[in-house]
Amino acid sequence: MTALIEVKSLAKRFGPILAVADVSFSVNRGEVLGFLGPNGAGKTTTMRMITGFLAPSSGTAVVGGADVRTDPIAVKRRLGYLPEGAPLYADMTPAGLLRFVARVRGIGRAERKRRLDEAIERMHLGEVLHQRLETLSKGFKRRVALALAILHDPTVLILDEPTDGLDPNQKHEVRQLIADMAATKAIVISTHILEEVDALCGRAIIIARGRIVADGTPAQLRAMAPSGRLDDVFRDVTTRH
Repeated sequence: MTALIEVKSLAKRFGPILAVADVSFSVNRGEVLGFLGPNGAGKTTTMRMITGFLAPSSGTAVVGGADVRTDPIAVKRRLGYLPEGAPLYADMTPAGLLRFVARVRGIGRAERKRRLDEAIERMHLGEVLHQRLETLSKGFKRRVALALAILHDPTVLILDEPTDGLDPNQKHEVRQLIADMAATKAIVISTHILEEVDALCGRAIIIARGRIVADGTPAQLRAMAPSGRLDDVFRDVTTRH
């Protein structure tokens, strides 16, 4: 198996607060990893360090062979990132923003239309393409942000709460999209929806107080609780550490 993400002893301090402490793991091509933890556990901070949007205090991450500390631009070329909250340019339309990002990404004119059409179709954005983003619902904004993340067909996807704000049908569609892409990519999904882990992830990591407290397949994690319920495992390991 080819490791497309290698996280090596990542740590992050904010003044006296140690938000992430010595986190290490790898994600192989073809693997969907669930990244779980209570609010404030360090999930989003870890993902921001992997993507190069936040400098680590120590340790590093290697994405597709590029080190985030020494070559962050190469890391960003290799990955698609759906951040928490998915900030967008409110005065632009989805069509304009997608075209802008395609040009910034350096996607050639010959390939650009195909990539744009594919992202728009996958995210079902046709009916809102020419509306200002500030007028769209939270669900449509989330779909635009996900379209931006997959636009350049990256080998690594880092998705922070990818189905947040979506209705049940939209959640199903996004989960199916992730499943369809999984064979050729390494995907990390931060989520608070435990059913999403069972539906999508071959492996899950639970982080609490900045440290990894569990790592295994959903079946292995469920075996850690007498009830066999993933939510009981989550509650137990995050309160014990």
